[in-house]
Amino acid sequence: MSARRALGFSWPALVGLAALAAPRVALHDLDVVPEGTVVAALLAVGPPLVWVAVVLWRRPPRPFLTLVVVGALYGVFLAVGHQVFWDPSLGMDAPGLAGVDPGMREAVLRGAAVMSSLATGTLVGVVTGGVSALSSRRLAARDKV
Repeated sequence: MSARRALGFSWPALVGLAALAAPRVALHDLDVVPEGTVVAALLAVGPPLVWVAVVLWRRPPRPFLTLVVVGALYGVFLAVGHQVFWDPSLGMDAPGLAGVDPGMREAVLRGAAVMSSLATGTLVGVVTGGVSALSSRRLAARDKV
């Protein structure tokens, strides 16, 4: 089954939706946008809201799965972004693992950051997918009336 039939979108569209959240990674890691600001909140919440809106507009057959996939792709963007901006963001100021060889410490921390990024992105997809699936059901019920 093709992605378009199963998920309601082509792969480029799914990647494009995930990419909407990618700028936050760079802006956060480089301290361009400070945490706790309105701009930081918009960068964090805006893209997932757009994902839900697009799914509700297009009404794919599996809205939950669609946004889990988008979230997982976002996790890849997070992982790559954190690796690219590792030195400007953390460098050797990375926490923990006292007494461990610096090269090994960096490898462990980078690996943990990748896993955390993939889990975070997928979790965002699960949450937005749940919201969109429930909302889609309510819209479908409303349309029947």
